[in-house]
Amino acid sequence: MHISEGILSAPVLAGGAAITVAGTTVGLRKLDWEQLPKVALLAAVFFVASLIHLPLGPSSLHLLLGGLVGILLGWAAFPAMLVSLALQAILFQFGGLVVLGANTAIMALPAVACHYGLAGLIRSQQRSRVLVAGFLAGFLSVLGSALLAGTALYLSGEAMLGAAQALVVAHLPLMGVEGVFTAVALGFLQQVRPAMLYGEAV
Repeated sequence: MHISEGILSAPVLAGGAAITVAGTTVGLRKLDWEQLPKVALLAAVFFVASLIHLPLGPSSLHLLLGGLVGILLGWAAFPAMLVSLALQAILFQFGGLVVLGANTAIMALPAVACHYGLAGLIRSQQRSRVLVAGFLAGFLSVLGSALLAGTALYLSGEAMLGAAQALVVAHLPLMGVEGVFTAVALGFLQQVRPAMLYGEAV
């Protein structure tokens, strides 16, 4: 969900940058350096998944994996997504460096919210609840990111209201796809690498 440069207003850009700086600071402070390979792996997964996208007006439609990253990383989702989005902006001109803070905040805030909101279901270690948590994480992370992106567009000018509404509507099918994908991924991890799922997030 890359918002292109030249779309958002200066106050929205500043707000997004401030949120990203704060979130990244918290993520780095809470980061256990033994967890760094896990963070790097998920940053790479997020990077690759986000490369496959379809243009959608001022934004784009693609697999996000915010719920999966959020569940497994917690606050470390901020630095992981920041690095991935920065590399995409530099190497492939997706989004841009000027909107990097806003794009990171749009993606990482719902991811972190899913981590803490669904922690109880995950910690139960009951397979059915883990699958439900996975679906909700995938669904809600896309919904949250779409709503944040739409809000950012709207706050940048009422003329962007139509684009904001179109962005949210266009991501509705992706919410279900992400939910199923994340549920399957967490169910798989529970079977083969439970330590990755139940280990301490950052």
